[in-house]
Amino acid sequence: MEDQKNKAVCFGEVLWDIFPGEQKRVGGAPFNVAYHLSRMGLDVNMISSVGDDQLGRDLLHKMKRWNIPSDHVQINTQYPTSTVIATVDENNEAHYDIVEGVAWDFIEATKENREILHSADALVFGTLATRNEKSRNTLFQLLEESHYNVFDINLREPYYEVGMIKDLLHKTHLAKFNKAEMRMMLDFLGKEYTTEEDGIKYLQDQFDLEEIIISKGSKGALYADRDHFYLYPTIPVTIKDTVGSGDSFLAGFLSKKLEKESSVHETMVQAVSLGAFITSQEGACPEYSLEDFIRFKNQHPVHALS
Repeated sequence: MEDQKNKAVCFGEVLWDIFPGEQKRVGGAPFNVAYHLSRMGLDVNMISSVGDDQLGRDLLHKMKRWNIPSDHVQINTQYPTSTVIATVDENNEAHYDIVEGVAWDFIEATKENREILHSADALVFGTLATRNEKSRNTLFQLLEESHYNVFDINLREPYYEVGMIKDLLHKTHLAKFNKAEMRMMLDFLGKEYTTEEDGIKYLQDQFDLEEIIISKGSKGALYADRDHFYLYPTIPVTIKDTVGSGDSFLAGFLSKKLEKESSVHETMVQAVSLGAFITSQEGACPEYSLEDFIRFKNQHPVHALS
């Protein structure tokens, strides 16, 4: 009998990033995670919504070409497919003007998308898709159906509300922050930042949260599983751009984590390797094969820092 593939469901925004002087690119943090999980060989479903327009049809066509199922991407006849105007600063950091009143603000809770979670190993979601009440309510319903909730905290002004983030964290099993987001979260909670370890333990206690990942840019990444802390370095590469590097890191992490027999070391190596591999290429979802990635990973061995 064929091995059961691990299954993940990603919830939230799918959109077109419009970069200066070039073609549009498919984006949205949850979609980026879905793309890389699919490339890593997982079965992935995307729960989202696009408009009944050419941009929506183009997006669904792109998903089909990439072999990512679009069965749970709803077509909204009232609101358009999302576009985001992206600009890149002198440090290669991308900044986004995120248009409101788009299809993914109005994702419906359906019997079908609740049911796919019953056989899924993880539900991945972020903060942005909760900016509108409709999609927010849908997400909270889906969180009740899933047994492993993965929250990629992505604090984009002004599209988040602290009380709502707290509510989401109470329903989360694995939370991913970058360093700045962790400090902001501690600040929201009135907790003085002393050390990284102290901050992580505080968040674990506050939200009954066993697993936390902190991505630290050039200083690597830290994974906390209860009282165990694992620090891994960043792989030095020539950076093409940093768009979606955190999403690819998370996808790398989950692609191993969801294989029950994988060690923490294998999981973290996969995470930092995929993050570096994507940073060395252009765009959040560059075309590549699993073999391309494995070749890169084998050429860049990684050892734990602690």
